[in-house]
Formats: sequence, structure tokens, C-alpha cells
Amino acid sequence: MGSLLPPPRRFTRAWALVLAIPFLAGLAALTLTPSRIEQAMPNLLDVVLGVAHRLGWNSLDFTRLEIIANILVFVPVGILAFVLLPRRVWLLALLAGPVLSVAIETAQRVALPHRAATVTDVLANSTGAAVGVALAVLCTVLVARRSSQDSPSRLEAS
Repeated sequence: MGSLLPPPRRFTRAWALVLAIPFLAGLAALTLTPSRIEQAMPNLLDVVLGVAHRLGWNSLDFTRLEIIANILVFVPVGILAFVLLPRRVWLLALLAGPVLSVAIETAQRVALPHRAATVTDVLANSTGAAVGVALAVLCTVLVARRSSQDSPSRLEAS
């Protein structure tokens, strides 16, 4: 599978690192501050739920919205972990989400007792990160396949 997953270009890895820093800072601000998102932006949540209900998604409530948001927020964690880790240990990217999520939930439990540290959050975050890794692997395989089809093999050239 190593040949299917070529290492990212240096440029790609550099951009991933540049994007990872503000993303992780934003994630820390979102998850490790005293106020919960519903307290900081109650109108935004009402708007999102209102639009979803108008579109016919009446079963969407705050709990489901929070789970979906947790999944979506952690998709970039999986993508960034896959791009930044060496290919020989790319499977460790699957652990990035759960490890980061457990660290966040532990910090919330210990230092922010008014925040809800839950197993559901860890599962949703881990799912999002795994989806991110899967997307990154899929894109890498597709790009590698396209590149190998576009360039003639060495045997054909001789």
C-alpha cells in the first residue's frame, strides 16, 4: 500500500502545517474556553435549526446538531494528521482524533467543570477525524493513480 500512498509534496506539507496552527488554535478556543457555543452564539444555533426545520429536517434538535458539528469540526484533524505524518506510519493518523478528543474532554472535565465532557463527544470527534483520514487517503490514491496514468512508465520509454 506504500506505493499507493506516495508522500505529499513538500509544498503540501508546508501548507498543511501553516493551516494546522490557526485551525488548532481555533479548536482550542472553541473547546477550552469557559463559555459553551450555545451561550456565545444562541442566535446562530436558532438560525441553523430554523433553516433545517424549514427544509424538512424536523428531527434535527440541538443534540443532533452538536453531534454533526463535532463530526465536521474534526474532519480537518484527520486530513491534517494524514498529510503531516510520514507515510510509513500513516495509520497513526487514525489515532489523532481520538487522542486529541480525549485530551480536550479531559481538560474540560478537570479545568472547566461547567462544560460537558462526554463520551458522545469523543465518539463524534473520532468519527470526524476518521472521515478526514479516509478522505485524505482517497484523494491521495486518486491523485497517485492519475499521475501514474499521465506519465509513461520507464519500460515504455526505453
